[in-house]
Amino acid sequence: MKRRDFVSLTGMGAVGASLPRSPWPEGGSHAGLLNAAEEDPRFEEIAELIEAKMAEHRVTGVAFGLIKDGVASMRGFGLTNVDNPQPVTPDTVFPIASITKTVVAVAVLRLVEQGRVALDAPVREYLPDFRVSDEAASRAVTVRHLLTHTPGWEGQLEAADRGDETHANFVTSIRDLPQLARPGEVWSYNNAGFGVAGRVLEVLTGRVIHDALRDLVFDPLGLTLAFTRATTAMTYRFAAPHNEREGRTVVLRPFTPPMSASGSAAMSLSSLMAYARFHLGDGLGSSGEPVLTPASLALMRTSQGTKRPTTDEMGVGWHLRRLNGVLTAVHCGTLIGHCLHLQLVPERDLTFAFLTNHMQGWRLISDVERAILELYEGLALAPNQRTGGDRGGFEDMTAHATPLSPQPAHGQYLGRYERPPLEDLVTVTTERGRLMANGSIFGFPFSLRLVFWAPDMAYAEPDRPLGDDVIYPYRGVPVEFIRDGSGEVRWCRLSGRIGRKG
Repeated sequence: MKRRDFVSLTGMGAVGASLPRSPWPEGGSHAGLLNAAEEDPRFEEIAELIEAKMAEHRVTGVAFGLIKDGVASMRGFGLTNVDNPQPVTPDTVFPIASITKTVVAVAVLRLVEQGRVALDAPVREYLPDFRVSDEAASRAVTVRHLLTHTPGWEGQLEAADRGDETHANFVTSIRDLPQLARPGEVWSYNNAGFGVAGRVLEVLTGRVIHDALRDLVFDPLGLTLAFTRATTAMTYRFAAPHNEREGRTVVLRPFTPPMSASGSAAMSLSSLMAYARFHLGDGLGSSGEPVLTPASLALMRTSQGTKRPTTDEMGVGWHLRRLNGVLTAVHCGTLIGHCLHLQLVPERDLTFAFLTNHMQGWRLISDVERAILELYEGLALAPNQRTGGDRGGFEDMTAHATPLSPQPAHGQYLGRYERPPLEDLVTVTTERGRLMANGSIFGFPFSLRLVFWAPDMAYAEPDRPLGDDVIYPYRGVPVEFIRDGSGEVRWCRLSGRIGRKG
């Protein structure tokens, strides 16, 4: 497919002829990276696939970068904003959403190396007034629990904007938060835990989170196009959020990025790739000074626990998965209108990233991620590999999962799975011989047929057609059931978040 064909398909023909093939603006934050895209035919093959997938899924803009054996290739595709069209370049700034969590983990580990915090110390050692509803959990939860999504409370909670008091107010606001599981008992994607970790950073450094992350991570690594204040990020060439409505691509307004340490950062591709290279390196900063020891970088990619019933694991900040026995460390990010992905394959000296400014960007990412791993390294998910699929973004389990035959007995899974204090819940019932999950997530109602492809692991099939403006991608979303110590089904995890059986 020619570039002009893609532009025409997405309604951007007016600027199609001016889209640069390998844009590198003068004075950008390349952080020593050499753009070698033109020298690698594999990169060109992936670039062509990206263009095809942009057309297929109507994705507005993509910034894509890859480093293999120390050689970097980067390219921008499409537009920053359909209403104010500019080409995406490696220096276009995108929100990186939950990839921010890896930045927070780096910052905390810097303080660990300085002896100012311990991963297994109770949070109360640093925040004496910290508490949630359960006093035992309030005493027991540790910094490690915060950084591994295992504090045991509902995680889909974001801090309201209170300026420099955002994180302090957030910690106060969760004092009545009930437990869904004991700390360390069950993995469940947890923004709230990283909000608390952000407050720990503020207290220990005496700096508001924006300044703490700049002092501890952005400046030492030379990330000149990396920000945590949207008011600053949006003064640069910025990728606006998009989705489809009534058959056309629209900018989603207003744009309200997360305010807390769970997802407030924004970066250009050039800065993100410099950040990724740091994770594959020896822990040195941009001027050669130590930032983290190699041991701490390795710890981030070392399993802290399994996301049962899957075989995926959780590191410190990174989500871990093995392909043909080779470790991959990933963090994705999802906002309404942006989908992002950063992946490390340390054993193969490979890292790559996607930044997209369209809600359907996750579909492009899923397709192209698989192609990169196969083309460059011969790596792939094994058929029916027990992966959970939630690494901070959406993933379609149907790409590798074959339904079990026969399907398991329904009775053990029936019930109402609640997520207090949210109204989101999952009610699992049997309807016309089919196991169904009904409820809402992120405020979006659903009625889903559950198809089991491994013990206690299912994916979702919508019970009715969905319009092209539906934001939450139900088809293929993982639904997992988790058993307690007695073997009873106690939790249902939908797209990475648990509900407790009532």
